[in-house]
Amino acid sequence: MKKQSSNQSDQINFDISRRAFLGGGFAGLGSIALTSMLDQSGSAAINPQSAIRNPQSAIRNPQSKGVVSPLHFPPKAGRVIFLYQAGGPSHLETFDYKPRLAEMSGKPMPESFTKGQQIAQLQNQKLVCFGPQFKFKRFGQSGQEICELFPEIGGVADDVCIIRSMWGEQINHDPAHTIMNTGSIITGRPSIGSWLLYGLGSEAEDLPGFVVLMSSGKGGQNQPVAARQWSAGFLPSRFQGVKLNSIGDPVLYIGNPRGLSSETQRDSIAAINALNKIQYDAVKDPEILTRIAQYELAFKMQSSVPGLVDMSKEPKNILEMYGAEPGDGSFASNCLLARRLAERGVRFIQLYHRDWDHHTGVPVNMPLKAQEVDRATAALINDLKQRGMLDDTLVIWGGEFGRTPMSQGGSGRDHHIKGFSYMLAGGGIKGGVAYGATDDLGYAAVENPVSIHDLHATMLRLLGIDHLRLTVKFQGIDARLTNVSGEVVKGILA
Repeated sequence: MKKQSSNQSDQINFDISRRAFLGGGFAGLGSIALTSMLDQSGSAAINPQSAIRNPQSAIRNPQSKGVVSPLHFPPKAGRVIFLYQAGGPSHLETFDYKPRLAEMSGKPMPESFTKGQQIAQLQNQKLVCFGPQFKFKRFGQSGQEICELFPEIGGVADDVCIIRSMWGEQINHDPAHTIMNTGSIITGRPSIGSWLLYGLGSEAEDLPGFVVLMSSGKGGQNQPVAARQWSAGFLPSRFQGVKLNSIGDPVLYIGNPRGLSSETQRDSIAAINALNKIQYDAVKDPEILTRIAQYELAFKMQSSVPGLVDMSKEPKNILEMYGAEPGDGSFASNCLLARRLAERGVRFIQLYHRDWDHHTGVPVNMPLKAQEVDRATAALINDLKQRGMLDDTLVIWGGEFGRTPMSQGGSGRDHHIKGFSYMLAGGGIKGGVAYGATDDLGYAAVENPVSIHDLHATMLRLLGIDHLRLTVKFQGIDARLTNVSGEVVKGILA
C-alpha cells in the first residue's frame, strides 16, 4: 500500500475533526430535542384534560416548544381549524351576490373583463354570463349578504368575517392546493400546519399536533387531494400532518394484536428505541430522532385515540346540533371531531371536504353541498363559542379558488382565480364584517385584494408570529410560508 504523505494525513485528520465537531454538535442539539419530545414528566405542554377544562390556558400560560420563543406578538389565537372545501366553491352561490351578473345572465361576457386573462377550460370558447342561481338574504344585525342555501351560517353572520376579494395564482386543482397549503407552487415545501408546529410546538401530549381529516359527499367531481399537501417538506418529518381515517379505525393497527399486552408493547418500543439510539449515536442522522419520537407518540395514541373518537359521551343535543352520525365519515362528524381535537391541544386541524368541482349542474349540485356543510360549520362555531374556545380558535372556511361568472356547459362554472371568497371566525377576527369586493360581475377582486400570502401572513400574526421572521435556511435562501410577499390584512383584525 502506498504510504500517505504528511499533507494527506493532516487533511484526513482535519476532515475527521470537522465531521466530529459537526456530528457532535448536531448530536447535542438532537439529544436536547429528543429529551424534549420524549419527556415523561409532564413537561410536554398542556395536559389534555386540563385543556378541556380550561381551553384558553394555552394563550395565558404558553408552554410552546417551538422555535418562536418568545412569540413576536401577543397571540390572539392558539390553534387553527381549517375547513377546506376542496374543488373550488363558487363565491357567486355562497358569499358574493352580484345583481348585475343576474341581469346579464345569458348575455355575452364583456370582453373588457376577460381579454388576455387566464381561463381554464373555457379558453377560446364563447363566454356567456351565468347569473347567481340562488337568492341571497341579509343575516344578523350586521346584515351580511349570504346565499339562502346557507341559513345556518347566516345564523352566525355576526361572528364571521367574509373576505370577498381573495385572488390566487394557480388555475388547476393540484398546484392551487399546493400554493394554498404551502405558499408555493413548488412541491416539497412545508405545509401550513407544519410551519405552525415548527414555530409554536404542540400542546397535545398524546396526539399529533397537526391532524388531517377527509370527507366526501354528493354533488360534484371528487378531485384527489395528495398527501403531500400536509407534508413537512424540508422541515424534519416529525412536523408533518397525520391523517386520521374518518370511517373505521382512525389509525391502522391502533389496537394491540391478540395476546400482546400494553406492558409488552411498552417493552418492545423501549427495546426498538434503544437500538435506534445506538444507530443515531453511530450515524448522527436527525431523522432517527423523529423515528424514536414517532414510536413514542404511536404508543400514546393507542390509549388516546379510542377515547378521542368515542362519541358516546357527547350529549344528544350536541350530535343533533352538528347533524353528526358518529362513524359515518361525514363532514359533520369531522367538524365535531375537530372540536374534540382542539380541546385536546392539537395545534392545526384541517378538514378536507371534497366534491366542490362544479363544471356542470350548479343548480342541482350546490344545494347538496350546502346541506352537507351549512349546519355543521355553524355548529362548530357555536359550539366553540359556548365553550369559551372561539376567542382563541381561528376557524377558516374556503377552497383553492372560486368559479367563473361565465357558464360552462350551460349549467356549470369553470375554475377561477381572479376573485373568490373566504370566511373566517374567532381567534382575533372581527365579526360581522365583509372585507374587500369583486367587480359588478364577480370576475376580479377590485377593492382591498387579498392574496394567499396575505391570508397566511394574517393567520401567523393572529398566532403571535411575524411571517417575515419564521424562516428556515433552504437551498441558500431564508424560506418562509409567505414566500417573497404577503401583508397582514389589518382590516379584518378585531
